[in-house]
Amino acid sequence: MFLSIHDIRKSFGSGDSRVEVLKGIDLEIERGEFCVLLGPSGSGKSTLLNIIGGIDAADSGEIIIGGERMAEMKERQLTLYRRKHLGYIFQMYNLIPNLTVRENIEVGAYLSDAPLPVDDLLQTLGLAEHRDKLPNQLSGGQQQRTAIGRAIVKNPDILLCDEPTGALDYKTSKEILKLIETVNQKYGNTIIMVTHNGAIRQMADRVVRLRDGRIRDNVLNADKVPAEALDW
Repeated sequence: MFLSIHDIRKSFGSGDSRVEVLKGIDLEIERGEFCVLLGPSGSGKSTLLNIIGGIDAADSGEIIIGGERMAEMKERQLTLYRRKHLGYIFQMYNLIPNLTVRENIEVGAYLSDAPLPVDDLLQTLGLAEHRDKLPNQLSGGQQQRTAIGRAIVKNPDILLCDEPTGALDYKTSKEILKLIETVNQKYGNTIIMVTHNGAIRQMADRVVRLRDGRIRDNVLNADKVPAEALDW
């Protein structure tokens, strides 16, 4: 098993204001799998994603990625692990404003020992003709494509996506989902996506529903639908 999550617990605050956000999460994900985390606000989706990504630490429990136990990593090891093996796509693009599209993507390439070819990636992303533009010259969808390029150019083992289409219109959202689907199929990255959009579950290999800090449902999708055919 590529990613194993065992009895992950996390709370915030202390005393009377302490809130238990994750209440014993157990989950296993295969290499190359596309997993969608669904659930209402406050269910623990983004907290779980941040713990998997090493952005936040669990109070207890264990995460093993590719045979490596995250709890055993010192801070420097964890930083290097995030840099080399994890890619992040957020709702906010966080592009560097004075760098071009190509240069923003190259920032990600510098973090990898074996980056993907930038020119090939620009073609896959549909950004080849925009490579020399600055972020303020791009549409929202083009900015998100650039952010995706920066995340995947280092060819991460796991691509973590937190509401990547949350700030986009319907048409652009479909384009971004199709792109993420292409990335998964072409490069074989494991993808874990947090979303409020229930329709996206149709394109995933695994659908995990959270509620009140617990997994309520964990199913493999026998009838995947291409991103292009999604409707909501």
